[in-house]
Amino acid sequence: MTITIHDLAAFKARGEKFAMLTAYDAQTASILDEAGIPVLLVGDSLGQVVLGYETTVPVTMEEMLHHTRAVARGARNALIVGDMPFGSYQVSVEDGLRTAARFLKEGGAHSVKFEGPQVELVERCSMNGIPVMGHLGLTPQSVHLFGGYKVQGRSDEAADRILRYAKELEEAGAFALVLECVPSELGATVTRALSIPTIGIGAGADTDGQVLVVNDMAGLSTGKLPKFVKRYADVAAVISDAARSFAAEVATGEYPGPEHSYGN
Repeated sequence: MTITIHDLAAFKARGEKFAMLTAYDAQTASILDEAGIPVLLVGDSLGQVVLGYETTVPVTMEEMLHHTRAVARGARNALIVGDMPFGSYQVSVEDGLRTAARFLKEGGAHSVKFEGPQVELVERCSMNGIPVMGHLGLTPQSVHLFGGYKVQGRSDEAADRILRYAKELEEAGAFALVLECVPSELGATVTRALSIPTIGIGAGADTDGQVLVVNDMAGLSTGKLPKFVKRYADVAAVISDAARSFAAEVATGEYPGPEHSYGN
């Protein structure tokens, strides 16, 4: 069954928590789709985990569309969300509307996500048939403004501002809201205040859904990870061990064996 934005609303109405994972290629999208993950986010996090950038800021629209098309080819049931890259919607609402339309028309996405209280853009997209997922709290495209990847909404004033923005985005037509790196209490408060589902990443256990970067979740990422990440496997070690075994067998002549070779 193909998941739609209405299914996410139904999840919240039933109190049924759901998962969202990032995906950047057809094969991974197919695996996650078969596993029953209802929402796949083609995140601009691909800049760091796929393309090797230091932040998400350099990611281009063409790079996002390239990977969104791949995910769309791999997934059959999941709701696909395309992440609008930095610079593609901040200049004007018209630019943002054109960018959002490209994700659906050229990328095969079912919806888009962009960061911050872009209330007018949410409203325009919704009026023109483009479902929008909002994103508040730590918005990685603003890393230079924040001075790093820091928890947001810790002061009463900052928490009130995030709550106000969340309500404005819902009123403008957003179908869901990502809350990133905010105190658990604020995550719970925003979730209770909205009729649309919230999806947390470092926002506590009371949001309606949870999202992780698939590379972090599967143990492909290296180095220090954020506090909110839980590794559910160590895929990096599996690949490393397999690569070493392959290289050793090539060196000794064990691979390829007769069973891996063609006869006349």
